[in-house]
Amino acid sequence: MTEREQSEFPGIIAGGGDLAAFLAANKQAVDLALGDAGALLFRGFDVPDPQAFDAAVEGYGEGGFTYEDSLSNAVRTNVTPRVFTANEAPPTTEIFLHHEMAQTPIYPAKLFFYCEIAPDKGGATPLCRSDWVLDRLSEQAPEFVARIEANGVRYTNVMPGDDDAASGQGRSWRSTLSAADRVGAEARLVELSYSWEWLNDGSLRATTPVLPAIRTLPDGRRTFFNQLIAAFRGWADSRNDPNRSITFGDGSPITQGDMAPAIAIANALTYDLEWQVGDVALVDNFLTMHGRRPFEGKRRVLASLIA
Repeated sequence: MTEREQSEFPGIIAGGGDLAAFLAANKQAVDLALGDAGALLFRGFDVPDPQAFDAAVEGYGEGGFTYEDSLSNAVRTNVTPRVFTANEAPPTTEIFLHHEMAQTPIYPAKLFFYCEIAPDKGGATPLCRSDWVLDRLSEQAPEFVARIEANGVRYTNVMPGDDDAASGQGRSWRSTLSAADRVGAEARLVELSYSWEWLNDGSLRATTPVLPAIRTLPDGRRTFFNQLIAAFRGWADSRNDPNRSITFGDGSPITQGDMAPAIAIANALTYDLEWQVGDVALVDNFLTMHGRRPFEGKRRVLASLIA
């Protein structure tokens, strides 16, 4: 990564008029720019409301990835069938860098975000190129990189029986697994190759099968594709302990010493996207991590996922 490359991240497309029409007419150029930059910000276009955002996603012309069908840990609310709120955790909660749903076997390829209401203070969306992180991490902590590449990782999350909007990890097991009861939940867990334990308060502790922590893209670039930073730094609530959330694929713990270099490198490479009303961002989920800074005032950022 050169200084010029970092200074050009994310790519910014300034324009005007209807974003849906722009995306439909310039799809090939947009995709080339996205592959090069990892994230694009569309600023100055006419996107006055969630319906216009929905139309812009439709104009982009790729298949959707619905919240209902996802295994996302976050509590969200649909605004249209393909547009929903971003993580509804309290404003004081920081959501740390991650690839969307990389803690599950099912994840989207791209993410659209739309700023309907910009916060009074804070609330930026941090963006970080995961290939740049892996390049530096391979130099500074080659043994850790070799171990996660060889062994993979596993994630453990405790899901409540009912949605808990006070937590960034608050989506219920009923919603996450699209199950009305324990029988349906267990059938879905078997299908996903998860292990699990029912807890006395009705919550569910579920552990994934071994998942990859590094991804090779079609052009040969390798990325730090996982949720390790977010889980280690932020999976803390009344049910979850970050120290128990992640392990190597063989079940041995991933420690502070293991994670410190990755966290420091990602922090150094992060760009904070400060939202303006009407902004739309398009993120390559295989190439770029994202998160959410704490904020004051009202903030409404909507999302739509591309399969």
